[in-house]
Formats: sequence, structure tokens, C-alpha cells
Amino acid sequence: MSKPSNVVPAPVSTPLARALDQNETVQETVEQSADELLLINTVLKQEIPGHIQTDAVAQALQQGEELESKIQETADNLAQVNLALEHEIAERVELERELADTKAALAEAQCQPPAQ
Repeated sequence: MSKPSNVVPAPVSTPLARALDQNETVQETVEQSADELLLINTVLKQEIPGHIQTDAVAQALQQGEELESKIQETADNLAQVNLALEHEIAERVELERELADTKAALAEAQCQPPAQ
């Protein structure tokens, strides 16, 4: 579960870019946690055969699987939020570029004498 390859580089100084960086860090942590929980559950199931499992152990394994699903769902949700932030950053960068171009054109137009 790696970052999407279409990541838009964004200026780190903007609040949106910082939020995106934080979200990506959280997403990585959540994905690692889901992977670790999957590994733990797999080992436990292999080490404790079904016919030996007590109700408490079986219930704990089931809760572990449910938690694993929730963690993975959270990671997926974070990925969607990250994509939305990336889109917002790209859109904002484009709008800022257009604004700078407009300001430059306006400044240039104000410096020129009126056409006759």
C-alpha cells in the first residue's frame, strides 16, 4: 500500500500541504498497523487450531479480524482524503498562478499609455 504515483508536488509552506503531509504519515502508520495485526492474527490462527480454541480465544481472534478491517478501512479513507487534498492543492496552485498572471498583466496595462 504505497502512495499513489500521481502525487502532485506542493509547496510545503501552505497549510494544505502540511495537512497532506501529516495525513500521509498517519496513513502509513495505519497501514503498517493493519499489516502487523494481520500477521499477528495469522500466526495466532496457525498456532492455536480451531478445535483447541476456547470461546475467549476465538472471540479475541474475531475481534482482531474486525479491528483489522476497521484499520484497513481507515487507511482507505485516509487515502481518499489525501487524494482530495492533492486535488485541492493543485487547484489552488493553478489559481494562484492565474492570479499572479492577471496581476502582472494589470500592472503592465497600467504602465502603458492609453492607445489612441
